Amino acid sequence: MNLKHVQSSVAIVLCGLLAGPAAGPVFGQTQSFTLNDKHGFIADATYPWRVRRVSQVSFEDSGRIEKLMRAGVIYLSLRDAIALALENNLDIEVARYYPKLALSDLQRSEAGQLLRNVSTNFTTGPSSASLSVLAGASQVNAAGASNTSTGGTSALLSGLSVNLAGAAIPNTEPYAFVSSNFYHLTNIETSTQFTGTPFLVQQYKSLIYGFQQQYWTGTQVQVGMSSVFGYNQNALTALFNPIDTGSLSLSIQQNLLNGFGIAVNRRAYHKAQNNLKGNDLNFKQQVILTVANVVNLYYDLVSFNADLRIDRETYELDKRLYEDNQKRAELGAIAPIDIIQAEAEMKAAEQAVVAQQSQVEQQEMILKSVLTRSGLDSPAVASARIVTTTPIDVPAQDRIEPVQEMISEAFANRPEVAQNAITLANAQLDMLGTKSNLLPTLVATANLSNSGQGGALNPAVQVPIVGPSGNVVGYRPLGPGDVSSNLIGGYGTALGQIFSRNFPNYSVGFQLTIPIKNRANQADQITAELSYRQSQIQDKQLKNNIKLNVMNSITALRNARAAYETSVVARKLQDETLAGTRRKYELGTSTILDVVIAQRDDTTRQLSEADARNQYQRARTNLEQTLGTILEDYNVNMEEAKTGTVGREPDLPIAPPQQQQQQQR
Repeated sequence: MNLKHVQSSVAIVLCGLLAGPAAGPVFGQTQSFTLNDKHGFIADATYPWRVRRVSQVSFEDSGRIEKLMRAGVIYLSLRDAIALALENNLDIEVARYYPKLALSDLQRSEAGQLLRNVSTNFTTGPSSASLSVLAGASQVNAAGASNTSTGGTSALLSGLSVNLAGAAIPNTEPYAFVSSNFYHLTNIETSTQFTGTPFLVQQYKSLIYGFQQQYWTGTQVQVGMSSVFGYNQNALTALFNPIDTGSLSLSIQQNLLNGFGIAVNRRAYHKAQNNLKGNDLNFKQQVILTVANVVNLYYDLVSFNADLRIDRETYELDKRLYEDNQKRAELGAIAPIDIIQAEAEMKAAEQAVVAQQSQVEQQEMILKSVLTRSGLDSPAVASARIVTTTPIDVPAQDRIEPVQEMISEAFANRPEVAQNAITLANAQLDMLGTKSNLLPTLVATANLSNSGQGGALNPAVQVPIVGPSGNVVGYRPLGPGDVSSNLIGGYGTALGQIFSRNFPNYSVGFQLTIPIKNRANQADQITAELSYRQSQIQDKQLKNNIKLNVMNSITALRNARAAYETSVVARKLQDETLAGTRRKYELGTSTILDVVIAQRDDTTRQLSEADARNQYQRARTNLEQTLGTILEDYNVNMEEAKTGTVGREPDLPIAPPQQQQQQQR
């Protein structure tokens, strides 16, 4: 190709680059994580250099909880409890920032910058209330300090780690540069032979501007224009004064070994893409943990309410027995000791009611803290009682599938499996970089430039007039015929020479750097290989644990169902025993102690049945979580979870009759 045409093309490209906005490579539209704060032409022009505004966090609860309140009572179904958690739970709100942080890292990687650490914490949520001493303080406080497990994105490397783990990543952020200076220089001259003056005074203005860019291929390009305007000096020997000069240059560097190839140089970008998917999975994992926690807290409250109902019924029966014995004692039908036994049993039942009522209130506070953003700042919400409207349902038969199919379902649904796959992919990208860094550094360079100069004739220069005999007969001012006419003019003349390639310069070369022992790079490559092997082992461990957890969850569910069915039969038999003992007591063939023992055993059987029902529900929830189907089972929409807005209307605030009666007591 004609070099003159190449130079002209380069000049045209330079002008286009300098006229257009500095924009980096675009890999497609990405979701926005900042507010749109553009306001007019000036804002658009300065957009790349202005601070991005991120939306503020709102700590206001959604309007759903207000719709569920009636006369200081929150009528809460399980569906609405899950919806409130998706809208208000702060653990989920924190997790919503994980994909946004990863998106910011992706934008950073598009510019060829090193990735930053983005750690993720998974919070399982608070535990249910306990009947132990001081349980109220510990459990309510635990709602604010939930059990947290760290699950950082293991494949994310800090800036230092990325720099040490493989070939350098090109900085693909384009840059336009410009600099301008004014100079006034005075130099003392020891001889006037060359300048004609004892001191040389120079004065000029300079302007340098251009564009530089690195590319994923390992190529670096710089185009620049340097100009000197009005170079003026007091030298009597200078032919031109003042002078305008310019130079247009193109410099290209290309890595040929270390750092060569798009796959190697874009590995941080591919890791950022993987991490974006991984942080979406991290968010899903937090939603799973929160939904499972809400289900357990909700059904624990249902169970605690059932226990409270049983304790109240027992207290009412013991109270009635005590009152009946008082009447019988007045008639002389029983001994006074029978009244004491009945009263002692009544007081014990009353104490159980007080303790169980405290547990219910604690559980309500814990559940409300999980379902609100305000942390019970609202007095109305803090003082409101909760009436659960979704009972624990024990189906006639559990899902029966082959174990291997359930294990395969867990592998397909569990976010951890996909997260491990991302970790392995990122580890392979690290190995790609460390392998490239083992190679010597070979850089090919090409430099092209055109220069130009134009100036006015110096009137101080005198040209000798030579006579016919060869002698100098006089002097005259410097004229156009004494110099090259192409150099006479101003800055336009210099530009014309540049674009006409009147004074071309070019060079081609290479630079080879060979590490003699290469120990550090070999160590990095070995470390990357070992890390990959560790990730493979951890992936196998995870899958083994999932298999074990699936089988254990199936066994636990089977045992929980058997325990529940047994407790139902035992409670029915004890009901019959209690009824028979009371009839005997009324007929005088049984003692008050027999009635007290039978009543106590019946209460124990009822509480055991309620606990077995709750344990069955927990086992079923655990199986759903182990299989990774809990979101699907409870109709949780991930898009609604991401936005924090559940579209469906709240359930009608209608409580089951038993719970309505309990609330009125």
